[in-house]
Amino acid sequence: MNKRRATMVRATALLASAAMLAACGAQVEAQSQNGSDAPTEATIENCGEKVTYPVPQRPVAYDVSGSEKMFALGLADRMRGYVMNSLGDPSIAGSPWKEDYASVERLGTSRVTREILVNAKADWVIAGWNSGFSEERGITPKLLEQVGIRSYLHSETCWDFTAGKSDMSPFDALYADLRNIGDIFGVRDRADDLVADLESRFDKVTASVPDGEEPVRVFVYDSGTDQPYTAGKHAAPTQIIDVAGGVNVFKNLDDGWGAVGWEAVVKAEPEVIVVVDYADQPAQDKIAYLKSAPQLKNTPAVRDNNFHVISYGDMVSGPRNAQGAESLGTYLRSIGR
Repeated sequence: MNKRRATMVRATALLASAAMLAACGAQVEAQSQNGSDAPTEATIENCGEKVTYPVPQRPVAYDVSGSEKMFALGLADRMRGYVMNSLGDPSIAGSPWKEDYASVERLGTSRVTREILVNAKADWVIAGWNSGFSEERGITPKLLEQVGIRSYLHSETCWDFTAGKSDMSPFDALYADLRNIGDIFGVRDRADDLVADLESRFDKVTASVPDGEEPVRVFVYDSGTDQPYTAGKHAAPTQIIDVAGGVNVFKNLDDGWGAVGWEAVVKAEPEVIVVVDYADQPAQDKIAYLKSAPQLKNTPAVRDNNFHVISYGDMVSGPRNAQGAESLGTYLRSIGR
């Protein structure tokens, strides 16, 4: 979750190559050859640009977000592999698609790199801007195109890549990705069914919110001691919290994930703290730190011991966002909210 917003200059410069990117929420223009019903290419839209993809033959996914969007659409057997930082190992262990993770080759246990993709002879990769693709690390759609690898950018990160020119809610971004991947791989019916199922699950969580209750003030604690790292307006947790009957106290932070000051946390008076759990920073250690921090002792969440742990895999953009909303909704109902 270490995305950082690209500068306006860099993002604008990259727009010239954005036609190589993939997709968020457009109509498909599938074409077939030799009279076959199977599409050989699809045209979709991402970050304000249209791109036409041949059907990928050796696709690679990066991190939980990319991998599980593919797995949820039944595409594991068509993947060349995935790259996952070892910090995501607990998310794999708790994933509904654990068997798919086991069946698909893991190509790396750190960040995705150009070298990994070239060595795997990949022809397509899905990742996010500044969470996978990075100008600083030399792995951008433009550079990958030069070695014959097409790129798909998570719609959730379009706001960052295009310097705010393309923006949508986290769940709309998720739905766009699922539909676009469905179009690219010729499984749009599966994508539509999955989106409908996710929408239904979110609606059920919202329907469980007690009438007349003020939204619960929720702070998402990812990591950090000098400064806490938290979810902003562009990240999935903000909408997960909304669905569950709360409000992210940093919903106006113009970022996906970013650092804030402890004074701002105290001022926000969170009633519940959602703690993100992943490998190198166990949730119980984070909770112990928050309880011991003198500046937080009078906040309602710490005073009332209102901590709820959610897996990293449920908090990044992906089909497990529904599981995150259900988990948080159940917890809030358990404390009378």
